[in-house]
Formats: sequence, structure tokens, C-alpha cells
Amino acid sequence: MTEPVADIALIGLAVMGQNLILNMNDHGFVVCAYNRTTDKVKSFLENEAKGTKVVGAFSLEEMVSKLKLPRRIMLLVKAGPAVDGFIDKLVPLLSLGDIIIDGGNSEYQDTQRRTEELEKKGILFVGSGVSGGEDGARYGPSLMPGGNPKAWPHIKPIFQSICAKSNGEPCCDWVGETGAGHFVKMVHNGIEYGDMQLICEAYHIMRNGLGLNPQEMSDVFGEWNKGVLDSFLIEITRDILKYKDGKGYLLERIRDTAGQKGTGKWTAIAALDYGIPVTLIGESVFARCLSSLQGERIEASTVLEGPNAVYQGDKKQFLEHLRKALYASKIISYAQGFMLLREAAKIHNWNLNYGGIALMWRGGCIIRSAFLGNIKQAFDKNPKLTNLLLDDFFAKAMKECQASARVTVATAVTLGIPTPALSTALAFYDGFRTARLPANLLQAQRDYFGAHTYELLGAEGKFVHTNWTGHGGNVSASTYDA
Repeated sequence: MTEPVADIALIGLAVMGQNLILNMNDHGFVVCAYNRTTDKVKSFLENEAKGTKVVGAFSLEEMVSKLKLPRRIMLLVKAGPAVDGFIDKLVPLLSLGDIIIDGGNSEYQDTQRRTEELEKKGILFVGSGVSGGEDGARYGPSLMPGGNPKAWPHIKPIFQSICAKSNGEPCCDWVGETGAGHFVKMVHNGIEYGDMQLICEAYHIMRNGLGLNPQEMSDVFGEWNKGVLDSFLIEITRDILKYKDGKGYLLERIRDTAGQKGTGKWTAIAALDYGIPVTLIGESVFARCLSSLQGERIEASTVLEGPNAVYQGDKKQFLEHLRKALYASKIISYAQGFMLLREAAKIHNWNLNYGGIALMWRGGCIIRSAFLGNIKQAFDKNPKLTNLLLDDFFAKAMKECQASARVTVATAVTLGIPTPALSTALAFYDGFRTARLPANLLQAQRDYFGAHTYELLGAEGKFVHTNWTGHGGNVSASTYDA
């Protein structure tokens, strides 16, 4: 019988898995490494893990035998059937109270199902968001665990040791029940899509509208990174813009078709499912879809007319408008993301700590930024805050920046430069601050063609139908919606 020596096992030795193992080893935990292709285990032990306390296993049975109780097993494998496949193989080898952790980008509905199914078998399941890429995995990721709360005391020491720290506080805490951890990670990734698209639009305006060269643009992003926009994505944009190889600036030779792995799309779908207007993330997903139509765009560029203008005004002054527009749009994006979190929490009875989530995103992850500290403060001040835009700090920031957002979007429209994310941020802001929207006409239209009824001001809750044409009926539709 093998003596249990390992604190945790990790299945999946791609770059994220290997780096997380080495990170855990650095913090004094003994990790058992396993991979379906066992040659990878041998190679990892002889190379990257050489000289560490990492132990290997060449079968699931051997791996389980090396684990201390309660057994903790983390999966870093492709989301979907692969996760279910490993769970099915592991369950017969485990005991009551053992813990399986899925650290991949799984859909939150799958995590909900797995948590509930495994609880019936006495196994504690955790679905944890892991953000920060390979560098974060190695030196401190942002971790967002959710699932069966009974598992948290057993994984907390490991997770809070290996995660990133922000002002000494761990960028990891228990998120909530069932699929909450993966839902929060999904929204994180959606916000990441939004941040990246906003930055790309600012770059597009600088390059095509202002005619700045890559070094000049890099200098602008470098300056912006010293203020309220201080963030990982602004920092790497500064570095990407000025990067040169033997042929010159590399960025200008990269094909302009964006890839995506699905988490931004999932966020947009969830927004539609829950009826929350997360417009900026939605537009960011569609912008990637449009970029992939490169052949059609190239053909359209020779056929379709539009302005081909260059900005004629004071460039320095306009860059300040652009900076403020980017900041205002970023605030809108996060406000929308937290609206979606709040609605999901209400529907699934998750007890989400919104300030804690902002702290989890302060370090280690792709959207880490100084600005998240202000979000944490907003929720610390008022845990029942319904919308970030109603917090004093963010309301004041929007007051100072909204005029610049208008100048920026209007200028981009005049120059013929597409700004789907910047434009929708402004449209949402104006919609949200409008006490009376034109949906009264929309309701009248629905009632006219489909007898869908409407409510009158002052008589809310009472639904009435009008025979608008005189030859329609007086019976309203109650069995379907259009």
C-alpha cells in the first residue's frame, strides 16, 4: 500500500496545469501530477519539475493512492465531455467527502449539474475560474471557486497561498454555491472582451483618424497607464505597439481577424437569457465576428462609400477626450457586468460578495486594474448597491467624462471609423439616465398587431387592450409573446 504523501493531485499537464503545479510546489504543497498521456508525466518529472517535491502517477488508481484525506483532485482539461469523462472514472475510486475541482473554462450550467450530481454520491465538487494566463498560473492567478461550500475549508489554504495578492490580500475567496464560480469567471471574460475592444477602438481612432505612428501611440498608452486607466491591458498595449523585429513594427503585419474561445459569447447569451442589457460585451463579441469576415470586408472596401477623413483639430486635446471616453466606457462595461451578476445571483440564490469579486480581479487576472479598488469600495460602502453608476465615485466620474465620450463618438462617426463598443456605452448611459423611454410606442405597436396589452401610467399592474382600428376584436392575447 502506497503511503499518501500528496496534498493535492492535478490532472492535465498542458502549460496551465504544469505552471499551477510548480506554483503549489513553491508554496510548500506536495502535488501529484497525472496526465492521460502518461509520457507527459515522465517528461514533466524529468524536466520542469526536476528537483521539486512533485510526485507523478501513471494511473488514476496510483494517483488516488498517493493522496491524503480528504482527497483533493484538480482537473485542468478541456471543458465539456473530457471533464465528465474524468469524473466518471474518478468517482468509483473516491470516498465520501473527497473533492474534485474543475479549473477549466466550463459552462456554469455544467458546473451546477456536476455539483448537484456529485453531492448525491457524497463527493464535493468545485468549479473554479482561473485567470491570468500561463504567467498568472505560475506566479499567482486570480481564482474564483464556487460549488459545494463544504469543500472550501479543505482547499482554502492551497488556493489562498498560490493566488495573486493585492495589497497583501489574496485575489481568491469563496464565490458561492453550484455554478457561481464559473459564472463569475464567465462575466470576467466577457468584461475582458469589452476592455480589449474599447482599447482596439481607441487604437483605430489614433491610427486612422489622428495618423499617429506606433511609437506615438505607445507613448499615449504609456501616459494613460499612469492615471485612472492603469491596468494590465493598457500596459501590454503600450508594449505591443512599440515592439519591433527585423522588419519593423510587428503589430502592423498581424492579420486583423480576431479569434475567440466562447466565454464572451456565453456572457452575451446569459445577458439575453436573464434580460439584462449587457450591450458592450455583446458588441465586443460581434466586433470579433465582423473581423473574421475579412474577405467580404476587403471586397466591400472597394464598393461601399464612406468618409475617408483625417482629424483636422487639436490632436492633443482630442486624445484627452479619447482617454476620458475610454474611462467612461470601461465604467459602463463593469456596471453592466455587475448587473448581470446581481440578476444571476437573484435567480440562483447565490450569495455573491460583489466587493470580494472586485478584489479577486484586482491582481493576477487579465482585467486587473487600479479601477477595481473603486468598485470594491463602492460595494463595501453599500453592499445593496443596485448599479455601479449610482455610486458617488462613478456618478462623478461619468459627469466629468460623458461630454468627452460624446465628442469621441461623434468624431469617429464623422471620420467613418467604427466604434461599436464606445458607441453602445454612450447609448446605454443615455438610456439608463432617461426617465421616460419610447417603449410606450413599442407597447402600443405590440398591442395593435398582436393584442398584447399595455399598462397605463397611474394604473400600473392593470393590462388593457385597445381595438385600434375599429374592426379588430376586444380579446387580448395571453398565450404567446411576440
